Amino acid sequence: MRFFEMLLFLSSACLLALLFIVNPRIRRSALLLTSGAGSIFLVIHLLVEGYRVQLLFLYGFTLLMLILSLIDAFKTPAVVQTSRIRRGLGRLFIAFGLIATGCFLYVFPVFNFPEPTGGLKVSTQVFHFIDSSREETFGTTATGKREMMVQVWYPAQAGSGKYAPFIPDTRILRYMAANYGLPGFTFQHLKYVSSHAYSGAEVSSAQTSYPLILANPGFGSSRFLHTSQAENLASHGYIVAVIDHTFNTFATEFPGGRITTSTTNDLFSPDHDYRTESGNRNKLGKVLTDDVAFVLDQFELIQSGQFPSRFKGKMDLNHVGVFGHSIGGATAYDASFDTRITAGIDLDGGLYRLRDREGLQKPFLFIHSESEFEQLKMVRNNRVYTDAELERMGSTREWMDQVTEDKKLELRRMRETVGEGGQVLYIENTEHLNFTDVQFISPIFKILGITGKIAPERASSVINAYMLDFFDMYLKNQGGNLLKGPDSRFPEMKFATPLL
Repeated sequence: MRFFEMLLFLSSACLLALLFIVNPRIRRSALLLTSGAGSIFLVIHLLVEGYRVQLLFLYGFTLLMLILSLIDAFKTPAVVQTSRIRRGLGRLFIAFGLIATGCFLYVFPVFNFPEPTGGLKVSTQVFHFIDSSREETFGTTATGKREMMVQVWYPAQAGSGKYAPFIPDTRILRYMAANYGLPGFTFQHLKYVSSHAYSGAEVSSAQTSYPLILANPGFGSSRFLHTSQAENLASHGYIVAVIDHTFNTFATEFPGGRITTSTTNDLFSPDHDYRTESGNRNKLGKVLTDDVAFVLDQFELIQSGQFPSRFKGKMDLNHVGVFGHSIGGATAYDASFDTRITAGIDLDGGLYRLRDREGLQKPFLFIHSESEFEQLKMVRNNRVYTDAELERMGSTREWMDQVTEDKKLELRRMRETVGEGGQVLYIENTEHLNFTDVQFISPIFKILGITGKIAPERASSVINAYMLDFFDMYLKNQGGNLLKGPDSRFPEMKFATPLL
């Protein structure tokens, strides 16, 4: 809860309490004073912090009490008989309104991201790239070609003014709400959430160049939902480019205000058989992998100066990393076959195009949620589902047999990376969305089991520590201590390689 929101809420609670004062003269003076103070808090809140739909009751109640208090203060005293029932119902209504508002503030907080742990300031910049060599197949674009927005977080020389907002493209917030089946206004408060990055600062001169890391959000996600990870890596001396894979995000806003939404869900249907579904995932995956290769091409042009940018000569393209979440993690694995990429990380993502080539011959780290790891363990143990379990899952034995076959090949690919310097890890008490900034948006996600029992700040801290250690080891030739085995500082992180 922001400072003036808190003062406004407390003043409203005081107004409710003052209604129970028996002495009318004392009550009249106290209500006038408190409603006046609440109105001042309201004006400052609107000017400094900004309007929120979740606070409508407080706005209305504060103004109503001020108006009634002013009328009561200047009118001729008179005895007004109000039934005890009406007074009781009115106070009960106010109490319910305050409780509901408190719940809204809890469920939809204007939260603060964890501070980046590195010593460098962070800035951010957005690029719009168009791949003239590829036709867009998932929707309509202005040119008919594949285009995407890419946001870069990087070490900054200096920053001034306010930090950049978490989500500057506020028009996409209603699409984000729709993605979770909620009304369009639900996430409008996120426009007040700040990042820890400045906008458009010069690249820090602390190093002559910085390794480049490419990142890939998951299905129906967004580049914004990896802000905390990108900021943290940038604060430790990396240039991190997070790709909005067009038509695979819940929404992407392009220059000029054009917005695209997710259409790739049309590839998947409960009417398809498993091989059709798998083929469609491979089809989508190839586009995402080609996106990564294309974006890397663009950064090579930027590095050489053919594409004017402040990043000219600032990137160490001999040390390029890649990571991603969910299908973005699979993209990271598939893109790592590109010889220009040194190492990669998959955050809780199942692989695609498994049969198209042999195993990856370079360091690759898998970090899974506990729930995903349990599924992998069941595959390894050849668990056979009962008919009742299959019915409860809404699946068939034929479907699950094919899933198991693919998962066994996936496990083999994971084991192969260990010999190249990778690891397979999982984090206790995590779910799939703990690997994104969704976990910070609302505590209700944790209550509903959408995210795990682990505290979001703790999950973020653990994930960031291991990502940084891995990239430091393979992109900077330093660190790597966390990958040697369990660490008492991070008891939640479990080494799954021996179990798989």
